[in-house]
Amino acid sequence: MTAGLRSYPSRGALDRPRSRWADVAVFLGAAILIWIIVKVSAGMHVPFDQATAATNISTDPAKLPYYAARSLLRMFIALGVSIVFTFVYAEAAARLPRAEKVLLPALDILQSVPILGFLSVTVTGFIALFPGSSLGLECASIFAIFTSQAWNMTFAFHHSLLSQPRELDEAARNLRLSRWQRFWRVDVPSGMFPLVWNAMMSFGGGWFFLTAAEAISVNNRNYALPGIGSYVASATADSATGKVLLAIAVMIIMVIGLNVLFWRPITVWAERFRVEDSESADGPRSLVLDLLRRSHIPGLLGRVFGPLIFPVDRAMRVFGLAEHPLYVPPARRRAADVVFTLVVFAALIYGGYHMLHYIGSTAGFGEIGHAFGLGGITLIRVVVLLLLATAVWVPIGVWIGLNPKVTRIAQPIVQVLASFPANFLFPLVGAVLIATGASLQWAGTLLMALGAQWYILFNVIAGAAAVPNDLREAAANLRLPRLLWWRKLILPAIFPSYVTGAITAAGGAWNASIVAEVVKFGDHTLTATGLGAYIAEATSSGDSPRILVGVLVMSCFVVGFNRFFWRRLYGLAERRYSL
Repeated sequence: MTAGLRSYPSRGALDRPRSRWADVAVFLGAAILIWIIVKVSAGMHVPFDQATAATNISTDPAKLPYYAARSLLRMFIALGVSIVFTFVYAEAAARLPRAEKVLLPALDILQSVPILGFLSVTVTGFIALFPGSSLGLECASIFAIFTSQAWNMTFAFHHSLLSQPRELDEAARNLRLSRWQRFWRVDVPSGMFPLVWNAMMSFGGGWFFLTAAEAISVNNRNYALPGIGSYVASATADSATGKVLLAIAVMIIMVIGLNVLFWRPITVWAERFRVEDSESADGPRSLVLDLLRRSHIPGLLGRVFGPLIFPVDRAMRVFGLAEHPLYVPPARRRAADVVFTLVVFAALIYGGYHMLHYIGSTAGFGEIGHAFGLGGITLIRVVVLLLLATAVWVPIGVWIGLNPKVTRIAQPIVQVLASFPANFLFPLVGAVLIATGASLQWAGTLLMALGAQWYILFNVIAGAAAVPNDLREAAANLRLPRLLWWRKLILPAIFPSYVTGAITAAGGAWNASIVAEVVKFGDHTLTATGLGAYIAEATSSGDSPRILVGVLVMSCFVVGFNRFFWRRLYGLAERRYSL
């Protein structure tokens, strides 16, 4: 097999005639974008007094465009930080065997910590870091959004590194590429396709927790930042259903605009990095990407900044980032591994002892048993969610991923549905439940699914779309029966992507339980029995011992199932089903 990365746009994209009108459109679009960023970012650094800070957000509809722009800026800053974190963390976990023993379990734990757990710890620290300025609260909000985006992207990129085609690995070694060269010219291109799709999904996950990140209620203090999430929270507190619906309409317009102007061009561009010998004759298209390809401006920017890449390569080699480090004797490697393990083990014992002592002297160890019981109830909701999402979205995801014509229609719809913050609908659901007298106990599972099911769908779509055309053409030529086609080609091919999506969906479901098991509308509060409601109530009241107990128990559930169930499937996917 001679698989390779398509390094250039197909079907003569580079031969398209350049247009001065395209240059004008691109220049005006870039100028408007820069102006909006400068205008909106000015409001992120204003005087702030923690003691007298206003906590109410105006629900004047005229402010919605500005609020939406503020939220969008936070989302993109968090996305940029998430991409950098993904590259550094996933590369270290995949290329440094000693570090992998710590980094992967740590990633499981980080994914299991709910967003309110991060907020309860970081808000005070960020405010103290920027005294007298709202920038500290902005950083806390952006960090909270980052925690809802980064883990899924890191898992996906790490998996792409582990399942990298052997030919690319051999080529990198034979060419003696430095670690930087291998990362930038081999690892990033080969992992670009799943990374883009998971970044799009993670962006949608950030929308889901936007309300919690902008209308922060921790330690008996309420903080609010201008944004569409805090607008919905304020309108919900006022029982203003009409204003909530207006915010939903603005959100739909913004999500559709993002899909057309950003995500659609990015996903079409990422098609060039698919690993295969042949390509589909009817690939996806994007009007915005076509416009950029017809403009001279991207080429001019490439000629200006392109020469900087070679000095970076040279600098990385000078700093010792070589592919083959100096030889270390096996005995010394074993000794280093022992020392490393002992240090980590000692740190865990020290931290665990102080944590248990704090819980025992405050909330009491009986609170841990109570939290585990609540966690068992939430676990049932998570399992039901995963089973239903798998049964519904795997066939649909395969259908979308394997049919370019269907993808053109379905992909924008899926992107809009996945990017839309489902918790914006929670006040409306709460109003219906209050009016009908229905219980949140069963509806909580549905609300959790609205935020977590998309991880499975997006990963299945990406996995199906990445199935090489060679295998699909071979299956068509052999005229495989439908059942055999599923068993021998499709399910094995999408299995690694499905496992990645299911792991993240499970973690996302646990996180979503915090906002899905407690729904407020006006003066009414609906609460479902579960660990998510337990953490939400403890965070709102500033009960630090119960916050710690809730976060610890949720981490135990997520990490335990990842270790004993999902990781076994992950290893099976790497050994038997990597293409």
